[in-house]
Amino acid sequence: MRIRRITSILLSLLMLLCVLTVPASVATADDENVKNVIYMIGDGMGENHLLLAREQGYDLFMDTTYDLRGQQRTRSFSSAVTDSAAGATALSCGVRTTNRYLGVYAFDPFGVFVQARSITENAIRHGMRTGIVTTDGTTGATPAGFSVHVQDRGKGEKITKQQLNSDIDLIWGAACEEVQEADVKAKGWTYVTTKDEMNALTPGERSFAQFSWDTWRLNVPEGDASPTLAEMTVKALELLDYNNERGFFIMIEGAHIDKNSHRTEEGEHFDAKVKDAAEAVKGFDNAIRAAVEFARQDGNTIVVVTADHETGDLYPENGVYTFHSGSHTGKNVPVLVWGCDDLIAPGSVIDNKDIPVLLAERLGWESEELPHADAGLMFGWMRKLFRS
Repeated sequence: MRIRRITSILLSLLMLLCVLTVPASVATADDENVKNVIYMIGDGMGENHLLLAREQGYDLFMDTTYDLRGQQRTRSFSSAVTDSAAGATALSCGVRTTNRYLGVYAFDPFGVFVQARSITENAIRHGMRTGIVTTDGTTGATPAGFSVHVQDRGKGEKITKQQLNSDIDLIWGAACEEVQEADVKAKGWTYVTTKDEMNALTPGERSFAQFSWDTWRLNVPEGDASPTLAEMTVKALELLDYNNERGFFIMIEGAHIDKNSHRTEEGEHFDAKVKDAAEAVKGFDNAIRAAVEFARQDGNTIVVVTADHETGDLYPENGVYTFHSGSHTGKNVPVLVWGCDDLIAPGSVIDNKDIPVLLAERLGWESEELPHADAGLMFGWMRKLFRS
């Protein structure tokens, strides 16, 4: 551990000598500000996953209606193929980092000099309510990327501790062994395990949910008291929006597009993988519909849908969409926008790290308050380097 810290310090000093003259980036917001942001991540969802779902008989809301559509490039700082941790860091902090890192700079994983600030943390600083909803465990890479700063996505206890010590209003996901009811309550959160308990929550009540691992399905199995992702979305938006003048930020993840695409079954089991992956896309799509319906009624909310990476190398073979891998790929992934007609240029391809910066600008935050700008002027060159 000591050697790694020394190495991190030496690397940072070396970079300082090499690129000290690189100026800090500056961004301005010229357009009308928005109040609320709903940021939705289909983990592992590539363009062909939408076509797979259609092939399996599902009509997708996100496939037929949107205000803007483009794509984003998904690489990490350390690889052309990102993992979910580095992907989430790019999407939340506006910087590319090393695979497995969460909310930390590639040059400084232990926070010796500075931490990358997430869009969630900036929203809290601006008095906005915040939420994280996922079908993954609450220690999963994507929810963690929007809530913590650790150098290893596998450190579940550290992730949970930071989440419980945060000022986020709600964190809902699948149950993790690192999350104990007594610890949750001791930190002032309401501990939630069922749909009924979720629906009983009242505005202003901070909640930490540990549901089953079947919330990704279109209908949870009989006897399972958990909500679907769409039901979680409706309730979370209700809680965050109630009597709220300063707005809210929420990240909602459909994690099981990725999890089902990772599966390596063959034969009849492969057919089950295909059906489950398509169902996960549709379950996520139902949550998107609920979010967009809220945004249209509210009139001051942006909904952004994208992915952290593509999983499964999915493309047609003999006219049928087929998985050719059980791993991540470097393919571009969709970006869809509702509630704004100029967040990106129609049909453009942007970098994953650009999305939180564009949202921060639209929220009217000053340039020094953008997600990647917690280093101060002294480290402006570092921000520039790791946003490249």
